[in-house]
Amino acid sequence: MGHKGISVTGLVCRFAFFLQTLDTAFGDVSYSFPEEMKRRSVIGNIAKDLGLKASRLSARKARIDTEGNYERYCDINQSTGDLIVAERIDREELCGDKVSCMLTFELVLEGPLELHRVSLLIEDVNDNSPIFPKDTIKLEISELAVKGARYRVNEAHDADMGQNTVQRYTLQSNEHFVLSVHDYTDGRKNVELVLDKELDREEKQDMSLLLTAIDGGTPQRSGTVVIHVTVLDANDNAPVFSQAVYKASLPENSPLGTVVVTVSATDADEGVNGEVTYEFSRISDKAIKVFSLGHNTGEIKVIGPIDFEGDPKYEMRIEGKDGYGLSSDSKVIIDITDVNDNAPVIYLKSLSNPIPENASPGTEVGIINVQDRDSENNRQVHCSIRQNVPFNLVPSIKNYYSLVTTGELDRELVSDYNITIIATDEGSPPLSSSKTVQLSVADVNDNPPVFEEQSYSAHVTENNKPDSSVCSVTARDPDWRQNGTVIYSILPGDVNGVPVSSFLSVNGDTGMIHAVRSFDYEQFRSFKVHVVERIDREKLCGQKSPCSFSLEMILESPLELYSITIEIEDINDNAPVFSKKDIHLEIGESSPIGTVFLLDGAADPDVGMNSLQSYTVKPTDHFVLKQHSRADGSKYAEMVLQSGLDREKQSEHSLILTAVDGGDPQRSGTVKIHITVLDANDNAPVFTESLYKVTVVENALGSTVVAQVSAIDADQGYNGNVTYSFTHMEEGTPPLFHIDPHTGEIKLTGELDYETVQNYEINLQAKDPWGLTGASKLVIEILDVNDNSPIITMTSFSGKIPEDSIPGTVVALISVQDVDAGQNGQVRLRIDENLPFKIKTSLRNYYTLVTEKSLDREKVSRYNITLTATDEGLPPISSMTTIVLDISDVNDNAPAFSQNVYSTHVVENNSPGVSVLAIQATDPDRGQNARISYYLIDSELNGNPISTYFSINSEKGVIHSVRSLDYEQVKEFKILIKAQDGGSPPLSSNTTVLIYVQDQNDNAPQVLYPVQTSSSLVAEMVPRSADVGYLVTKVVAVDVDSGQNAWLSYKLQKVTDRALFEVGLQNGEIRTIRQVNDKDAVKQRLTVVVEDNGQPSRSAIVNVNVAVADSFPEVLSEFTDFTHDKEYNDNLTFYLVLALAVVSFLFITCLVVIISVKIYRWRQSRILYHSNLPVIPYYPPRYADTLGTGTLQHVYNYEVCRTTDSRKSDCQFARPCSQNVLIMDPSSTGTMQRMQNEQNILDEPDSPLEVNDVFLVP
Repeated sequence: MGHKGISVTGLVCRFAFFLQTLDTAFGDVSYSFPEEMKRRSVIGNIAKDLGLKASRLSARKARIDTEGNYERYCDINQSTGDLIVAERIDREELCGDKVSCMLTFELVLEGPLELHRVSLLIEDVNDNSPIFPKDTIKLEISELAVKGARYRVNEAHDADMGQNTVQRYTLQSNEHFVLSVHDYTDGRKNVELVLDKELDREEKQDMSLLLTAIDGGTPQRSGTVVIHVTVLDANDNAPVFSQAVYKASLPENSPLGTVVVTVSATDADEGVNGEVTYEFSRISDKAIKVFSLGHNTGEIKVIGPIDFEGDPKYEMRIEGKDGYGLSSDSKVIIDITDVNDNAPVIYLKSLSNPIPENASPGTEVGIINVQDRDSENNRQVHCSIRQNVPFNLVPSIKNYYSLVTTGELDRELVSDYNITIIATDEGSPPLSSSKTVQLSVADVNDNPPVFEEQSYSAHVTENNKPDSSVCSVTARDPDWRQNGTVIYSILPGDVNGVPVSSFLSVNGDTGMIHAVRSFDYEQFRSFKVHVVERIDREKLCGQKSPCSFSLEMILESPLELYSITIEIEDINDNAPVFSKKDIHLEIGESSPIGTVFLLDGAADPDVGMNSLQSYTVKPTDHFVLKQHSRADGSKYAEMVLQSGLDREKQSEHSLILTAVDGGDPQRSGTVKIHITVLDANDNAPVFTESLYKVTVVENALGSTVVAQVSAIDADQGYNGNVTYSFTHMEEGTPPLFHIDPHTGEIKLTGELDYETVQNYEINLQAKDPWGLTGASKLVIEILDVNDNSPIITMTSFSGKIPEDSIPGTVVALISVQDVDAGQNGQVRLRIDENLPFKIKTSLRNYYTLVTEKSLDREKVSRYNITLTATDEGLPPISSMTTIVLDISDVNDNAPAFSQNVYSTHVVENNSPGVSVLAIQATDPDRGQNARISYYLIDSELNGNPISTYFSINSEKGVIHSVRSLDYEQVKEFKILIKAQDGGSPPLSSNTTVLIYVQDQNDNAPQVLYPVQTSSSLVAEMVPRSADVGYLVTKVVAVDVDSGQNAWLSYKLQKVTDRALFEVGLQNGEIRTIRQVNDKDAVKQRLTVVVEDNGQPSRSAIVNVNVAVADSFPEVLSEFTDFTHDKEYNDNLTFYLVLALAVVSFLFITCLVVIISVKIYRWRQSRILYHSNLPVIPYYPPRYADTLGTGTLQHVYNYEVCRTTDSRKSDCQFARPCSQNVLIMDPSSTGTMQRMQNEQNILDEPDSPLEVNDVFLVP
């Protein structure tokens, strides 16, 4: 199944950590096998192919190693040496479209280290069917498409390679299309549909074709896609209106935006050909300001004010046109309905003002005319006067009324009348208007002047001045103006025959003689002006014929009314006018002969023969004109295509359309017709290049323009619009690029990665609106950028190395990979130069980290080694990883005490088990090598082992007192302590501990003299002639304590005022302090107290008998009462002999026990130290020390001797017991096994056994 070969690339493999020097061997092997093999399938026997022993694979830790995070697809059977499939292998998933799919691994062996590269060539199997990019392909093809037209379809994609990919295509049998397949140079296929028979949309609007792609594998696989062809319609039908004439009625004053009528035209064509637009073909200037036409909807809406009184009717023509210039028209008639929106208007035609106040009732004062512009009932008007005035309205002819008096007038009572005339129409609701007529009553001289007084008297002083005023008279006249003007005069008379006028004169105006002149109103009464206006028939009547209007002539005195009708005759004063200056038509070059095109008509406001009569068009190379008359007599023209158009020969035509009327002189109007020949879609788009090649760097930003492609379509307009698209891209490519469908600009939309894909091939398609396509290819080469940091992989690294490793020892095997290419992928690895390590290059991208100097864990126990990998790109990129290397400990340091000699003080009479001193040794080693145990070194003091006095905690180094110490027995102890670590071999060191016993005041003073006995009486004699200061005796006492505790002082217990003696405080001398007289008794007893200086102090009492006499007989007579019973002395002697015997027995017993212990310890040491291995005693919790070493924490042994007399009982520390004792806490479930060495020496019959009471003190 496999064969040996040479591998191409090396992937990362992992190695174990070795302490010995790295020895490597290399070899390569390759295999080829089909994809999709089952798991555990055998690829080949790699052990046999490499010449390895299968039985040694497990011992040498054989394994397959992969690069980075790649999945391990293969594994090795360490029992047989077979290379087996570990995971599913899919060639398409691993290698995509690569022709050769190669995977490489590393086989790693240890002891010695060997690296073998394994190359796996994966063979393709036909496990993928051809797949089209879309489930359905949609094509839109015009029914005018010529036979032989080609339409490209997307090819199918098969992920397999070689013969297993797509080999051929088949098309379902049909009558219109055949299949054309061409091979590209790269092996891909160009698939095109070729039109074999022309299409007819009226026969079949769409069809479905089944395209099948078939590969060449075994078994053969295929994929299908449905091609849906839609036949596009050609423009061969003109729009047709639903009605020839549209009629609508519209109330005047309708709001803006009101929809008047909706015109609708249908076109039997489809798509753009069937889209109808609307526009006015003929409309008056007034109507264009009032109505609008929806270009696409055909809705006619109100955009200006509607007034029935201005224009009661509108006529217009609507043209419907499709997208390619075919059109038809229709007529719209809009009748405006009247709304009562005009109030009556009152006109004062004639008025006699003022009117004499003596006018008789029924006198006609004025003529009133009332007009209403509305029609029918809305214009019927009634007039009235609602005031209480002596006037009334009398109907006359039509809308005229006469204003007449109804009673007598009196100017002196009412001189002016404001007459309000109200006119109301009969509309709904009715509208009213009013007009006020001011009428004055003319005065008639019907009232004489009247003086204010009947007589006047005046007194004139004599000798008055001439022309002085004598008096003033006043008269009043109620008449007006001239009739009310009073002129004063003096009636003729005389005084004493002299005329009165020679004495007095009167001013005619003021009562004093004066002349007054006033203007005469009646000389100027009124002025009248008449204006004459030009008459325009078209403005007045529009298209109405005949055109006439009515006038009314009024005559007064008497009132007469005449009706005059004037008819206006038309003259040819208007030329025909087209609604547009230019007419634009778009006609397809494929339009058939005989196609009719409706033209916009001209408008002539004249009537009769003066109106529009005929049309002419020039030139007539391609078109002729047909004229038609409508039912209303109006004429319109149609242009008929009489010869075919060719856009390639002439793309535009210009014609002159002339409209001529029948007046004299004849008038005409012209419009220019611009005809644009529309192109037929007979050319497919063509790319400017058949192959586009571009390069782009992999770190290009999004929206970067990658390329600009362009295709040219020889057609014009809509047919020449080209849209761009991708027809097929490799899997995963579409999200990365986007092509602008209109500009052909290709932009980057995703992220590029040279390490994943180095180039992309994209198929381009250019397509016009009718489905004709062109194809090209775009090749995008990705340029590598140094955008990947080196990846450092610890192939082999244990994280520990002994501190006694020699220089050159391999610490780690490191793999460094950089996925960039060229110089960007070349990597250098380095570390800090200050470390006792260095990097050595191994093979390919492998490096070894080795020691360069000796290591010392006690100086540096851990190294943080930073590995820095730097590539050779520009700029270079580095990556770092830090590994932690622990230096494992070697037992190269003995425990060390902080002091060579320790000293401490202990107060005597201490409690057994009290802590005396805690010592501590340090060991810079680690773990078991730094575990320190403490031991007492055997020595003797006064014949007793030092262990009978002290013990030490083996773990904490705390020294305990085994017994209560007595300063009076031993004042100083010197012991040796050994500290031993747990290494192999163990190391140890010693120190000296000095323990000083401090004295306590635990002994009372002892009186040596005088001796106190019960069998004899001792007395001191003092002669009566003794002088003052006579030394009687001296009390001698001692205290076994030391220091202040041994300082003694003396004093008498009882001292009287006439005391004869005194005792020395420091020396105990008893002396007389006065002369002896006759009154002093012969027998004197002194009680001396001896007291030490301790805290608390202790004392002793001694009785001193003193005889004051000059002779001994005198003394005896006084001391006869001091005799004792002889029987008491005999008993005391017996007890003393018994006590001596007991003490002797105890001494012998103790001696035997000490000898036994010595022998036991000697034999025990032979058992425990017969080998060179260190012995570290371990004591399980809750158990006693059975070996008698005295080092068990919180456990002490006591030997208690008790008697029936508790005062004589004794308790002391006993030497450690030698028997095998097992003591278990009831709460504990553990047990302690006996120490055995084939046969425990303690179990031998001749082993000394001693039974003591054993107490455990927590």
